[in-house]
Amino acid sequence: MSDVTGRLMTPDGWPVTGGTLTAVDATGVQRGRAASREDGGFVIEGLETGPYTVIAAAAGHEPAARTVQVAGERSTMGVLELAKVGGDVLPAPGTWTIDPHHSSIRATALHLGMSRIHGRLRGFGGRIQVADPLENSSVEVSIDPASVDSDDADRDAHLRSADFLDVDVHPEIGYKSDGLVRIDTRHWRVDGLLTLKGVSAPVALDVRYRGTGPDLWGGTRAAFSATTEISRDDFAISWNQSVLAGVLAIGRTLRIDIDIQAVLG
Repeated sequence: MSDVTGRLMTPDGWPVTGGTLTAVDATGVQRGRAASREDGGFVIEGLETGPYTVIAAAAGHEPAARTVQVAGERSTMGVLELAKVGGDVLPAPGTWTIDPHHSSIRATALHLGMSRIHGRLRGFGGRIQVADPLENSSVEVSIDPASVDSDDADRDAHLRSADFLDVDVHPEIGYKSDGLVRIDTRHWRVDGLLTLKGVSAPVALDVRYRGTGPDLWGGTRAAFSATTEISRDDFAISWNQSVLAGVLAIGRTLRIDIDIQAVLG
């Protein structure tokens, strides 16, 4: 006899607890049944070898089914996804506080015209004010430029200097939204003003909504990712070195990648 294991999850990565998993053989006869645990994991025990259809169901979710070939003492289905009834659930109206310990802001620059250097801004905080309708929502973030970390102490010291971020004179980077445009259910454009090294300029963020669900501490979290590109010249960060004709040590454009978890209330 064999067992079938797997995890029951939502498409945005949250475990589905208390879901029912039913294994049906090729003749349509039910041969096994199990319930998913708090982490979404499940084990259907006592199946003979052969093909089965596993049907998953849970309250508030659309049912799903997948075939599995059972062989040996244990077979795995990996992750079985259950979508929520009615499609995506948008974040509830209210104030969502950014959790910097489970979020990241990364910058990437082209080096010598051929490879990329990556850095992170590790010190930041902010909040997302979700409104109804969602188009009236806003976001405000404050970043500590002295927290820049590119895994090289000498380079980080240079980045903090007046050649780049000038952290002694400008100890804060700020971003404040002034508009939100829906592209589709999970895709939005956030327009806003970025203030960097004492210069403010418009910057649009391409934002993807990753879902909402409970956390391990009894709270509710929402996840977002965002990307944008900014020109260093727009913010008076013009330092560079010419290595060869037409080749600069550091590219003039920075790619910014952001992953955010925010906690309601």
